[in-house]
This record gives sequence, structure tokens and C-alpha cells, in this order.
Amino acid sequence: MERARPARPDDTPACRELLARALGAARSARGGEALAGTANVDELLDRWMAAGPALTVYVGEFHDVVVGLAVATASGTSGRIECCYVEEAARGVGVGTALMESMVAWCTAQGCRDIDALALPGDRLTKQRLEAAGFSARLLVLNRPLS
Repeated sequence: MERARPARPDDTPACRELLARALGAARSARGGEALAGTANVDELLDRWMAAGPALTVYVGEFHDVVVGLAVATASGTSGRIECCYVEEAARGVGVGTALMESMVAWCTAQGCRDIDALALPGDRLTKQRLEAAGFSARLLVLNRPLS
């Protein structure tokens, strides 16, 4: 059924499409421009896929079809989920949970004692998903542009 596994080179086309959708969704959400910025899908994915041991890329599958993408980094004793996205049509079947559990397990194996994940303002679904996975809000950052 659903599962998460490390991405392989042959997953690159699916990962590219999923990352494009993830960035598009982020950019269209309140506060998303600050998060997604002007990231180029090809450059970002190429950098992620070639990264060393401090970064991992996983895909989520449903019936052997890649429908999700997750990326985590580890630095010292802290981990961070950089991206976690599941195609809309594949949501609600456990792919996101499998990806999240894989990111937590990977960060734990890297020696991390904590892990951060971001949710955009008003994105209740992501906040609820993270809270269901054991995350809790510890800081709210507000921003004011000066120009």
C-alpha cells in the first residue's frame, strides 16, 4: 500500500514534478513567498539529490506509484524537515504519515535530539498533521518588511 523510502536516481522526474507542485502551493499561500522564495525547482532538486550525509530525500509511494516527497537535514543535534508534500489526490491514505515517520527516524539515526518543521500562517492542515506526529509549536516568528 503506502510506504516511504529513500529516493533513487530514477525517481528524479517524479521528485521534480512533486517539488514544483510543493513550491507552487507554498508560493500561493499566505507567507509562502518568504518560505519558497525564488527557488528554482531544477537547481534545488539537483542540490538535494547530490547532497552528502547531512541531507536525505525520501519519496512516498501508494501502490508503487511515487506520490510524495520529503527532505530533511541534520546539523549537530538538530534536524529540520525542509519539504514534505503529497499529491492532493493521494492524501489521507497514510503517505504523509509514512514520510514524516521516515524523516523523524532518519534524524534520530543522525544523532539529532530535536527536529523542526515549518507550517505557514493559516495552514491548519499542516499544523494538525505535525501535531499528530508529536510536534508542538514553540515559536511564532512575525515579520515586517522595511522597504
